Amino acid sequence: MRAITVRDRDAGVGGLTLTDMPYPHAAENDVIVHVHAAGFTPGELDWPGTWSDRAGRDRTPSIPGHELSGTVVELGYGTTGLTVGQRVFGLTDWARNGSLAEYTAVEARNLAPLAADIDHTVAAALPISGLTAWQGLFDHAHLTTGQTVLVHGAAGGVGSIAVQLAREVGARVIGTGRADDRDVALGLGAQTFLDLDTDDLRHVGEVDVVFDAIGGDILKRSTELVRPGGTLVSLTMPPTVQPKDGRAIFFVVEPDRTRLTDLAQRLRAGRLNPIVGAVLPLSETASAFARHRRTPGKTIIQVADELGTP
Repeated sequence: MRAITVRDRDAGVGGLTLTDMPYPHAAENDVIVHVHAAGFTPGELDWPGTWSDRAGRDRTPSIPGHELSGTVVELGYGTTGLTVGQRVFGLTDWARNGSLAEYTAVEARNLAPLAADIDHTVAAALPISGLTAWQGLFDHAHLTTGQTVLVHGAAGGVGSIAVQLAREVGARVIGTGRADDRDVALGLGAQTFLDLDTDDLRHVGEVDVVFDAIGGDILKRSTELVRPGGTLVSLTMPPTVQPKDGRAIFFVVEPDRTRLTDLAQRLRAGRLNPIVGAVLPLSETASAFARHRRTPGKTIIQVADELGTP
């Protein structure tokens, strides 16, 4: 099968290669998915799981990408809850070969059924972004109706979902980003938008939740914006400073079939709109990973069309 692989950690994006790889093996409780569309996180080439397994052993050449939408073609021993031919979407394991391939092995519990009227490219934009936004806002920050949340990177893959989920529960949403992101963020439901290049963050005042998908200096400057009892949620790095009388947390998203199903239902009902920024073929994955590449929403790699043709 064709797949994107990495072999040299020091090569970075330049080490991404389209190559032939063996067809994957379905372990116990696995399914093999014929991948139609895949998502990735640009920073995952820095993750330890990209290069070694859970025991710390080198596993290169490895296949990156951890979001997928496709069709089940094989069941491993003991697998229940899914059937051959079923459309599914979800997450691959962090320390196993991922989704940037024609076929991949995934634990069945990490996948959810996908309705026939949801396009694979849209579904592939939802697993990490949707679960991260939900878990950050509600499981960790406990955002509720009437509170105010500041979403850094409001037009990005995760931030755009966070804006929509926060608005749906009745929170006041302040979005940030670059000037070109303003219309996208306001269109998704943010009541206020700040340009991080020109506006002063201190004008925001105190907020109940800071949801930060940018990190760096923005994360440090946001600490003072959290009101007593509030929470700063960082997606990029563990915060080095805690808000005064508040909390600061960093977490890694966890698979959740029930929540994936709920997010898909919201999408079908028109209550959630993942932003697909660009759709590129598998052969252009390296350019999609390049850090200078910036588009609103999430870049998706189309591995096969709806009929399964590469």
